[in-house]
Amino acid sequence: MVTVHDIKTLIKDKGVQLIRLCFTDIIGDLKGFNILPAELDKATGEGIGVDGSSIEGFARINESDLAAVPDLETFKVLPAEFGNHELKYALVFCDLFTPDGSPFAGDPRYVLKSNLEKIRAEDLTFYVGPELEFFYVKGEMDPEPLDHGGYHDASLISKTAFVCDKTLMMLGSEGLDIRGELNHHEVGPSQYEIDLRYSGALTMADTVMLVKLIIKEVARMNGIYATFMPKPLNDENGNGMHVHQSLSRDGRNIFFAEEEESPSPLPGLNLSDFALKYTAGILAHIREATLVLNQWVNSYKRLVPGYEAPCYIVWGHKNRSALVRVPHYKTPQSARIELRSPDAACNPYLAFSAMLAMGMAGVNNSYDLPDPIEENIYDAEQRKRGIEELPESLSEAIHVFKKSKLMREALGDHIFRKFIANKTIEWDRYRRFVTSYEIRHSLPRL
Repeated sequence: MVTVHDIKTLIKDKGVQLIRLCFTDIIGDLKGFNILPAELDKATGEGIGVDGSSIEGFARINESDLAAVPDLETFKVLPAEFGNHELKYALVFCDLFTPDGSPFAGDPRYVLKSNLEKIRAEDLTFYVGPELEFFYVKGEMDPEPLDHGGYHDASLISKTAFVCDKTLMMLGSEGLDIRGELNHHEVGPSQYEIDLRYSGALTMADTVMLVKLIIKEVARMNGIYATFMPKPLNDENGNGMHVHQSLSRDGRNIFFAEEEESPSPLPGLNLSDFALKYTAGILAHIREATLVLNQWVNSYKRLVPGYEAPCYIVWGHKNRSALVRVPHYKTPQSARIELRSPDAACNPYLAFSAMLAMGMAGVNNSYDLPDPIEENIYDAEQRKRGIEELPESLSEAIHVFKKSKLMREALGDHIFRKFIANKTIEWDRYRRFVTSYEIRHSLPRL
């Protein structure tokens, strides 16, 4: 367990001058402020005050006082080239508390910790491994791609490849020690992916927030812009965040079963009964969780047929149009499922909470898993089977989410209500906004 003394020693050894205390609002924006190392004792004791009324989805104006207390296990020393080169920074994630010392119900990190505590009572640990997709473009208001490469195209000289390689190296640097397993060019022009080695869900949620910051900052340092917008370019694939997931007990992956014990309908993939019921829970509840996994108006322009993003609620092994895919694995420890609908513009604390809640609902209530589908589900003939679809718009996702008892329980009443309010405002603004598409296609002829 990391102590204040350990951190003070690290600060002195690394010459840290400022510590960034970070937390996340309900929509997944990273927030924070800097303190001097001399304030560390106060921060870890009573915490540092935060005005919750100014943060999206937090407290009302009459209950705005919150305290941010750093979780020292998340303390990271940022590389020298990161940010302002004249100053040496460290970063730490915080938990938020009310004046009476209670955890703040509107803190997404607390929500995830609460969901993990439920399964810890059963000696279970939830592991996730996300694949983060993003585009490099010319500027934050100019989504023009910088290369015209395709899937796994190799280049040692393109600027985008160089920037992505620099990012991967920075993630693995001594101060950060983030296990980025690999990077590669994705299908879209100027689109890349960085895969993160699986870890416990809370650690991974913190890591996703930090990795997104680093991806953007390294791009900025090199004069370009990185975006996780789900669909920044017309007629190109969008940005997803496929999430590999499994659970373990006493260090053993309980998604795996020996061949003679496995009820899996997929030959050679020895999934346990637990894993199959978990998958059934995902399929049964995915529509009501979609607002959390795909929370933006733009998210639903990615979830359309023809661009590799899932639209239909099916599962399979070789079928990459499926919502849930079972990847081939070489060892029992790597048995897992892959949920392919989320995008990286979600709030990872809430997204991982929703995934766990869906899966455990299937386990605890012994849901039956439908047969896998290995054909291309985008084929019109397949859709005649009456397969359910994901919500087609933010409005539909809000409507389904509102009625979900499971999501209200998983996220807590505070975030459940605030999330609906925030997304309703976004939808109302969007439906009143006249887009350039409408001007180009309607104005000349109407």
